[in-house]
Amino acid sequence: MHPTPVPPAPDLDDDDIPVGRLLSRREALALFGLSGVSLAAAACAPGATGTAIPTSADTTSATGTAGTAATDSAALPACVAVPELTEGPYYVDGAMERSDIRTDSADGSASEGVPLALNWIVSTVDGDGCLPLEGAIVDVWHCDADGVYSGVSERGFDTTGHDFLRGVQRTDAEGRAAFEPIYPGWYRGRAVHIHFKIRTDPDEAAGYELTSQLFFPDALNDTVFGNAPYEGNPDTPNSSDGIFGESDGTTLLEPVADGDGYAATFSIALAVS
Repeated sequence: MHPTPVPPAPDLDDDDIPVGRLLSRREALALFGLSGVSLAAAACAPGATGTAIPTSADTTSATGTAGTAATDSAALPACVAVPELTEGPYYVDGAMERSDIRTDSADGSASEGVPLALNWIVSTVDGDGCLPLEGAIVDVWHCDADGVYSGVSERGFDTTGHDFLRGVQRTDAEGRAAFEPIYPGWYRGRAVHIHFKIRTDPDEAAGYELTSQLFFPDALNDTVFGNAPYEGNPDTPNSSDGIFGESDGTTLLEPVADGDGYAATFSIALAVS
């Protein structure tokens, strides 16, 4: 069991402070000349077609990497949808390439918690549809059942040198990647969430990068956190989490029962060129 963090004072909780700056909804609407048009849309699997509108994923990213700005909203399919959300303070570059991220490679211990099979389908925009994006790097990290992140030093815990619940995978020819984490825990001031970053050509100046967060249904959170090793229900439901509000629910997972845990698939398409 990893040490339980001492909850920071509200003004010190910086998990909702962007790294860099995101455009506001009003700024994004003005930029694309879409006054009165909603930026929300649903991600889709490869092959979907339709009409897209630019989202915050098409503006400057939270880490300072510019995404592809759509200049003609009718020229892109509806699968360009997932909004860029803050990276938060706990990203650690250079995570191990692995699917099962429950184990800490520093000492071999495994994070306790409800198993979660997290599957990805990553696509790229191609004309009026989507094609599987092969070779994209999907980076996932989240806290353990006690609300602790690995690889960082924070008030109440120091996990530097550890890498539990962190990992990267490259998408296959079908744009798929899979992770085996646990159902994440929670900490004060944030809804239950998983961070992710998707990159193409990370060593190239022209590489695309999108950073965002996944969320879980409140009702399911209540079910999961009623059992050990979790310690009670989160203090912040999705409706009270400002970052969830920025997502308009487009990054909300829909897990289903899977053995003694849950499974969820998240589909996302990127405008990478």
